[in-house]
Amino acid sequence: MNKTTPSIVRDIMSRDCYRVSSDVSITTLAQGLATHRLPGAPVVDSADRLIGFISEQDVLGRVLDSIYHDDEAPLVKELMRHEVLSVSPNKSITDLAQEMLGVKPKVYPVVEQQRLVGIVTRRDILIALLTIRRH
Repeated sequence: MNKTTPSIVRDIMSRDCYRVSSDVSITTLAQGLATHRLPGAPVVDSADRLIGFISEQDVLGRVLDSIYHDDEAPLVKELMRHEVLSVSPNKSITDLAQEMLGVKPKVYPVVEQQRLVGIVTRRDILIALLTIRRH
């Protein structure tokens, strides 16, 4: 295989990805999402196992409410989704691109042996497809 042409998720995923614990406040989460320019983040336990996912959309209203009412922001575990669409690092980029055509997440946690090993975004897939197209 030509090393410059990506073919599987492992070739394009971000390995050093932003992740949160379920005990983090959504204010801290929102700051992290803004800093890393992500629409959402995987939620992991102490062994880095994927236990959920939380998005900007999940927290936007609650952050607004906590500001308006001047109260403590809830924790990630109170708002995270437990059912998470994840992907294997060995999945074909074109297969994942097909799946992303529908109303699917913009960010997929990449999981291997139940542990989070990275994330892949729609932007990563689009860039990879353009690279594949050039070759």
